[in-house]
Amino acid sequence: MTTTREQNRVDTLRRIVEASRKLVTGTGEMTLRSVATEVGMTAPALYRYVDSHEDLVRVVAMDIDASAAAEIAEVRDSQPGDDPAARMVASAIAFRQWALRNREEFSLVFTNLDVSCIAELNAESRTGLLFSELLFEVWERYRFPVPQIDDLDPDLVEILRDPVVPADLSAVPDELRPLIWLLERAWAGLYGTVTLEVFGHIDPRIVEKALLFRAMLEDQAVPLGLADELPRLRELMTSLLA
Repeated sequence: MTTTREQNRVDTLRRIVEASRKLVTGTGEMTLRSVATEVGMTAPALYRYVDSHEDLVRVVAMDIDASAAAEIAEVRDSQPGDDPAARMVASAIAFRQWALRNREEFSLVFTNLDVSCIAELNAESRTGLLFSELLFEVWERYRFPVPQIDDLDPDLVEILRDPVVPADLSAVPDELRPLIWLLERAWAGLYGTVTLEVFGHIDPRIVEKALLFRAMLEDQAVPLGLADELPRLRELMTSLLA
């Protein structure tokens, strides 16, 4: 049973996170002092709830990631449960749309984390977990070819046997560990493309028409066994990107 003191602590931490996110999307300045002022407490009092600025970044980043994942999941679930290809495409588009609408929060979570925060987010990201689950669902449905583990670089094999990814891999046999490499490469394509779009490092007309983004999704289709599905997936892209 939650005590009043525990509930008060939870409520105050929620206010701290909300104030931090408000500052991130407003002034872009999220210091301990500015957050404390926004919440109505002193900076030293803030240390009762977070250990440091780095800890504050971690807490806020995890909250933003959870919010993004919930938004993406809603779009994913607009597609049939037995159609993982459509659900993956819908999720990728939802991630892009969230990032373009929330550039400052995207930056905090995906491009500007303190180094020691990155490992935790990589391992626990709800957004990452959503996409890793989708990849395994696509594989279960289409059983596309997976690289032979003995054909991969030995250094990569060592990593794939103990990866830092947001997924439960306890039941994944050794011969399917290359799926994790496909996941990493697919994420690199999605993340890299969206980052270019978010920060305007590409012709804005290409962003406006989602030309690079669509091309990236189509490029992903072949290694994920979805080449034959492209005609209908293109229609879905057009509908969701409209």
